[in-house]
Parts: sequence; structure tokens; C-alpha cells
Amino acid sequence: MRHVMFPSLLALALGGCQPATPPAADSAATPADAAPAQAAPASGPEISAEDFAEHVKVLASDEYAGRAPGGRGEELTTEYIKQQFERLGLKPGNGDSWFQNVPMVAITADPKTTITIKQGDSEETLSIGPDMVIGTLKGEPEIKVEDSEMVFIGYGVDAPEADWNDYSVDVTGKTVVMLVNDPGFHVGSEELFQGKRMTYYGRWTYKFEEAARKGAAAALIIHDTEGAGYGWDVVQNSWSGEQFDLPSSLDPAPRLPAQGWISSAQAGKLFSAAGTTLEAMRTAANQPGFKPVPLKARFSTTIKSTVRQGESKNVVGMLPGSERPDEAVVYMGHWDHLGHNEEMQPDGIFNGAIDNATGIAGIIEIAEAFVTQNPPPKRSVIFLAVTLEESGLLGSKYFAAQPTLPLANIVGAINLDAMPLVGKTRDMTVIGLGNSELEDVLRKVAEGQGRVLKVESGVEKGFYYRSDHFSFAKAGVPALYAKGGIDHVEGGEAQGLAWQAAYTADRYHKPADEFDPSWDLSGVIQDLEALYAVGRELAGSEAWPNWYEGNEFRAARDALRPPAEATE
Repeated sequence: MRHVMFPSLLALALGGCQPATPPAADSAATPADAAPAQAAPASGPEISAEDFAEHVKVLASDEYAGRAPGGRGEELTTEYIKQQFERLGLKPGNGDSWFQNVPMVAITADPKTTITIKQGDSEETLSIGPDMVIGTLKGEPEIKVEDSEMVFIGYGVDAPEADWNDYSVDVTGKTVVMLVNDPGFHVGSEELFQGKRMTYYGRWTYKFEEAARKGAAAALIIHDTEGAGYGWDVVQNSWSGEQFDLPSSLDPAPRLPAQGWISSAQAGKLFSAAGTTLEAMRTAANQPGFKPVPLKARFSTTIKSTVRQGESKNVVGMLPGSERPDEAVVYMGHWDHLGHNEEMQPDGIFNGAIDNATGIAGIIEIAEAFVTQNPPPKRSVIFLAVTLEESGLLGSKYFAAQPTLPLANIVGAINLDAMPLVGKTRDMTVIGLGNSELEDVLRKVAEGQGRVLKVESGVEKGFYYRSDHFSFAKAGVPALYAKGGIDHVEGGEAQGLAWQAAYTADRYHKPADEFDPSWDLSGVIQDLEALYAVGRELAGSEAWPNWYEGNEFRAARDALRPPAEATE
């Protein structure tokens, strides 16, 4: 997931405006003209490696220019998904429409924006680049933060249930500086929060949300690769160019005037000038009862932005249930990616083959299995391709707020995102293992395949909060995010971990995430068969899975569907 998009593909969906210098892909034929090139083979009703590969190849092609919301990439992508749903015989999933329009605000900050930090008699000006990134989601053409007092607030967490409050001082109008991840992470404590496993308090999204609720004027997160789960290059790529958000009328939560990241090296300078060190502040921030530390510094910035209103599209297809069509299982994945950065040469197209052409190809293949299933599912099955995941899960967030079927009637949501292509494994990874009873269904299926369920490696990276199922989870709907494991049937865990590390280092949010005809697809087909089997079981039964006792989302589910009602 990321928070922004590149400007090169903003087009008709954003107020009818074309980019000043449209990329070469925009000169191609219209989606209707290109339909023959979009047709995928149909080898049969089974979940097919050949068809899966063809879907990924098309969606990740240069013609689709990185699938950025708002331009030709979106037109081609959403039309392709619609065509595949129609080909399979699904019905439009939003009344009589295949599409759900998602209102959005596009904010493009001046890339020459700087920040100024004054400490004593010294003053340092930083530009967007290797030392910091900065932006705003206020939707205003100019934001000014002047001479704001800077304070270090540890991890920026206010968690009453954990008796933890990093906001024990008033930060109204101040610039807060904080660490990424959870208390306990940087000192390896298993006694704080969930130990190594990141909670939502560790995510940058929460930290900015909480700083806004506390009235801060600006917030800066200190980046470190281990704590964030990705390098500074991902931060730069993800926070460059356009930022998308829902209109404040649909999402009225407070927003920071300015928010961004600074590098560990720059934070080290900031703390040194304040008479301490970054390491000392990390240690202090991990102690219960930590108190914010003034940095004897003042922060200023002026952010000038181009702001445009527009919309993007979720694509929704549905297979009506034969007996209980008002109840549904949801399969979902995000179709968007990072677009095209013309300043990157020789290749600035972020093709997004693995992230997430694989997920969209997967739900199309699972849809084909359902429409040819005999007997047909008793409950409806919704196939949802959402937009703006890379901008903060906005497409799924909007669907959860404006569902095409009441959330109380959704049995569960199954998310497909960045499917691993390592080959067959002895295990299956469940992101956030231990959350819901959907795992009980998957466990039986996996056992039938000779596999076991395992929690993801890198639990400190907070993957459960970084993909679209989380929008359903926050609303109370049990949500499963599972994919292939790492214990390769021949090469063992070493081979699986090597594939995972290479993807993160070389492909994730980089132009190198391209279709590769040499991929071993045997494992992903096994994964799709398992996820189809989970939905088949749910769609054919009368069960209402819930979150496990003690889970943070169970109360929301029980409010949607009281336990007595769920067992009827």
C-alpha cells in the first residue's frame, strides 16, 4: 500500500482534465477499440494457470501504464475486468451497473516544497528527496505552518487499554516527531503491546490520524527500514506526486495540515542539536510512562498544491445465490497501482504484475470456478475489484461505507493481494493468523492439500493493516487474507524466503514488477483452489463465522449481527 500516485495519468475522471504532457500510452486506441487485444483465453472451467498468466500479462502490460486511477490506465483496466465478468456470466453487482463510482480528491503538492527547522542560532532547509517527504490531505491550495514548536512524542500512541499515552502533553499547534512501529519494537520487548507483531498503533496511517485528533499542526515519522518494513526508496516513490483521498464530506475525520517522513540520519541531527541522540530517545520511548521531549526546535513549511475533484471506479460483479441471494461471500482485490513516472528513465512504468495483477487474475479465475459449479452456491458471491488501495485503501473504505449489500449480510471477505509465485509450498500464509473463524474453514482445506497454516514472516511490518480486507475488518466483517507459504516443497524455507526477499528488494513498488513468463504458477493455482474452496463452503452453508473471542473487531461484528441472530 502507498499514499500517493504519479501525475502522468490523471485524465478524464478528474474533472475532465488531461495531463499537460500525456504519456505515450494515452495515444493508443480507446478501450472499446482495444477489446480484441484484451480478450483472455478460456481453457475451461477449472482454475487455469494459462488463463491466470494471460490476465496478469494483459493487466501488467506497458499499454496499461501502471494502472493509475484517473486516466487511460484506469479505463483499460476497469473495462477489462468488466469484460471478464460479463464473459463469465456474472451479473452487475451495483444495481444495474458494473461500477461503483468512488469520489476522490487529487492533491498535487509542489515538488519543490521545503521544510525549515530552526534550532538555536542554526537554520536548516530540507527539500523533498533523500532526507524528507512532506504533503497534505487538507485539500487546500496553500498550507502554511509557521514557527511550530517541535516535540518528540515517542511512538505517537494513545492506547487506554494498554495504559499507554504518548500524548501526555498538549500538542495543539505543535509539530510532533515520532517513531514508526509499536512501543517495544526497537528494544525487542515482548512485554509491550503484541511484542514483535505490529498492531494498528504501529502503522503510519494511525499515527497521522491520532496526531490530527490531538490538534497537531504537523507530524513527521522517523523512518527506519526495519521498523517500517521497507526502505527509503519506497517512501520516496510512494509519496511523490499526486495524493488521493476521499472528500472530507465522506470522511470527516480531522486531517493534519502537514504530514511526512524524515530519514533516521536527519532525525539524528535533530536530536543531536537538542542535546540527545536518536538511540537514547528510542530507548526512552519504550519505557512505560514515557513523557514527550521538547526538541528546542521550530518547524515551518509552505505547501502549495493543485487540488482537483474527481472519481475512480470499483468494479463489482455478482453471482446471485440460488436460495439466499441476500447473503453473500465477497472476494476482493485492488486493481490500481502506481502509474507512470516520466522522469524515471529508461523505464518509469510501475507495471504492478505481482502487486496486484495477480490478485485480480485470481478473483477472475475463482469467479469462473463458481459460475461452473454444480450445484450453484446457495448464497450470492460478490467479486469486487477496488481502486485506490495504493492511496490508503480508499476504494474498499468507500465500499464498506456504501456497500451494495448490507454489511450485516456479508458472511465474510476474502482478499487477494500480491500472490507469491514461488511454486508449491507445504504451508499457507495467513496474514494476521489467529483473528477469525474463517481460518477454521481454510485450515481444513489446507490439510486436504497436505499443507499447514502459518502466520506471515515479518509480523512486525503490520501487513494485516496494509490491504483492503482491513476496511471490512474495521467495519466488523470477518476478513481473511491468505496466500502461498514459504516452505517450498523442494527448496524448503530457504527458497521461499529468498523469493520473498528478492521481491521486496527488487520489485515491490518498483518498475521491475513486470510479468515473467518463466514464473512457476503451480503454487498460486493451489492457493486459488484453496481460497475458492473456503468460499464454496461458506456460500453453501448457513454458518456465520465470527472473529475469535477477544479480537478487537468482534464487538463491531456482534453489533452488526447479534450472536443470537448469527446462529439462526
